[in-house]
Formats: sequence, structure tokens, C-alpha cells
Amino acid sequence: MRAPHPSLLSPLLACAGLFAFSAAAQSSVRPEVDAAARRVQADVVALRRDFHQHPELSNREQRTAAKVAEHLRALGLTPKTGIARHGVVAIIEGGKPGPRVALRADMDALPVTEQTGLPFASKVTTTFAGQTTGVMHACGHDAHTGILLGVADALVAMRKDLPGSVMLVFQPSEEGAPVGETGGASVMLAEGLFKDFRPDAMFGLHVFSTLPVGTIGVRQGPLMAASDRFNIVIKGRQTHGSRPWGGIDPIVAAADLVSSAQTIVSRRTDVSKLPAVVSFGSIHGGIRYNIIPDQVELVGTIRTFDEGVRAAIFKDLKNVAEHVSAAHGATAVASVPDGEGNPVTANDPALTARMRPSLEAVVGAANVVEPSLQMGAEDFSYYAREVPAMFFFVGATGPGIDPVAAPSNHSPKFLLDETALDVGLRAMLQVTLDYLHGDG
Repeated sequence: MRAPHPSLLSPLLACAGLFAFSAAAQSSVRPEVDAAARRVQADVVALRRDFHQHPELSNREQRTAAKVAEHLRALGLTPKTGIARHGVVAIIEGGKPGPRVALRADMDALPVTEQTGLPFASKVTTTFAGQTTGVMHACGHDAHTGILLGVADALVAMRKDLPGSVMLVFQPSEEGAPVGETGGASVMLAEGLFKDFRPDAMFGLHVFSTLPVGTIGVRQGPLMAASDRFNIVIKGRQTHGSRPWGGIDPIVAAADLVSSAQTIVSRRTDVSKLPAVVSFGSIHGGIRYNIIPDQVELVGTIRTFDEGVRAAIFKDLKNVAEHVSAAHGATAVASVPDGEGNPVTANDPALTARMRPSLEAVVGAANVVEPSLQMGAEDFSYYAREVPAMFFFVGATGPGIDPVAAPSNHSPKFLLDETALDVGLRAMLQVTLDYLHGDG
């Protein structure tokens, strides 16, 4: 007989291990956090599964946003909708004076065809970049949205004793708007997110496959890299494949460019201080085996942690593209960067030091770890540039699975152990209440 899938365990059984390893820290956990987590746990699981089964791509989160707004109205809140297309924001006013806190969850999914075998797996398909693809919450944003709705439920129930106020931010398009569109955190801010409610602190979380469930990852200062897209078009002259001397071959130039560009990081960037990455993600040119095409397009990403390094890589890549192409008799049109990228996600050092004990109270000090610098990016970085902020990781990989070998975020087999929902809920609620009460 096969063991039951970890995602099908009842919420109470799933979190039994959590209570076991956090027993040493339980005396520091707010009793109202424990009571609220137990009360809303089943609802959070149900919400997450509903969002998981009905994922929507960036800037297309109509159903998700409607469900979020409906839930918030049922709690007696008055959400604002349509911010940055499908963003939803609500304010919980406490019964006592106090600070202002903002909490964020992202709502969008990815163009990934799910391969988890879950009974609530996504069957959604769509057209993306001209191709038919599945749609999946392969990064865990369904969990983030479910968790924040659970936090909202808990905070509303204790509103009359709550000092201060809390902004709930349900954000679309964290994964990046489609080509030709804008979206995400920067657009929410541009449309006045903090105009009438400027928080004293902001918190966000992300479920993370490389951490075991029951652990939390957080660090002061830089946490996740700045991310930028580049686009390079190498223009040659089309000719028959049998007589390459009759034209200018952009494919050979592109191959040389990819090779030469590797030296930007390996030979011209001091990676002993902070890491950097230049990666090509797509190369497209030609349509037939015996035709050398007119041009080749290359797109990719740059990841950095320092503004000076970021600018230097932009300059170097453009220089390499133009001069390598010229060496082959071709020309290069290099957009580096190609549009607005995400800045470095950096946690406010003082706020993070203050709130770390709150995270330790939930899972125990030994289970709050300092992760290495992450080359992945997050547009939570835009909020962190405006107000003191802390972003933390919640372990998502279940017992008996090596987190290093587990399917990663963005994988079609990404598998969230639903105990992470309970950990994330408790952590976000504990951090929020400790900050509002001035205990953190």
C-alpha cells in the first residue's frame, strides 16, 4: 500500500511535526497566533488548493483577484481592486493607536505544464509567446495568497485589541508582465499604493523548495539578486547555405558572441565580493537547414547584487555584442538592459535583527537559518526601496525528501508540503503582531 501523498494529509496531522520541533520555542509564541492558526488552518489549505487548481498568468489574474476580494468582503473589509490591473488592497484598522504595517502576497502563476499528479493539479492551458502551454502555480504564489487571506481572517477577529493598522497587498504580475505590458510591484507603487497609507514596515514571504518544511530562511541586507533582461539582434546578410561567402553569417557571429560573453563574469567581474551571472536563455535565427538567415536574436538575463557591477556588465555586454559582430562583418543592435528590471531585494538590517526572534518563536532558533545569496529575483524589492522591509523564505520540501534534489520552484514537479502553509501563517502573524505591539 502506498503512503498517502503529503499534500493529502489533514492539516492537523501535517503540522504535528511542526509542534514537535518548535516545542522549545512555544513559550514565546503568542497564544493568539496559535489559536488563530488552528482555527483558520483548514480554510487556508482549501483556498490554496482552489488557487492551485485555477492558476492565472501575470496580468491575467481576474478570477484569483475576484476570489480574494470576495473573501475580504466576507471578513467585513472594503478592498480596493483593479490596482495595476488586478491588484487587491485592503486595510485592517486596529481598535487602538499604533504603527502601520503592510503585508504582501503575489498571485500570478507560470506558463508551466504541471506534472505533480496531485488530485487538485492544474488542467489549465493557454497560449503564451505563440505556443500552447499549461499554466501552473510552480512557484508557490497560491500558497502566499492563501496564507495572507488566513492572516487577514486572524487579524480581523482580533481587530478591537489590535494596535495600529495593517495593509494587505495582493499583488499581480510578480513573475513579470507579458512583453509590451507593465505590471507588478512597481506599477502598484506608481498607481499610489503608499499615497494614503505609508507603512512603517513591510513583510513578505516565499515558500522555497531548497529548505525543508519547518525551517525559515532570512538574512540582513541583500537576499535576492537584481534581475535584468537583455536583447541582442545580430544582423548579417542572407545567402544559400552552400555558399556562405555570398553573405554574412549571423549564426556564427552569435555563437562567437555567446562564448565571448562568458568572460564578462569569469574575467572582468570581481565575484570574490558578490556573485554575478550572465545567461543566454533563447537564441533564434533561421527557418530552413540550407539558408543562412539575415539575423539572429539572442535574449537572456543578468543577475547582480551591486549597482556598479550591474552597470559595468551592461556596458561590457553591449561592447562585446557590437565588436564580436563587427569582427564577423555583421552588426549588432543590443538592448542592454531591455526594459525595467528588478532591483536587489535587500532586507532592512535593523528591522530584520528586530524581527528574527519572532521567526524563531514560531519554529525554534535552530530552524531559522541564514540562506546564501539567491540569484533569483523578486519585485518585493520595489517596496523595500520605499519603506523598511523584511522578506523571508519558508521551507516547502517535505520530510524524507532531500531539499537539494527536490524539484525546484518553477519546475513542473514543484511540490509544496502543505505544512508550509501553517508555518507561513504563524510566522507572518507572529511578526505582524510583535511589530504592532512593539515587542519585536
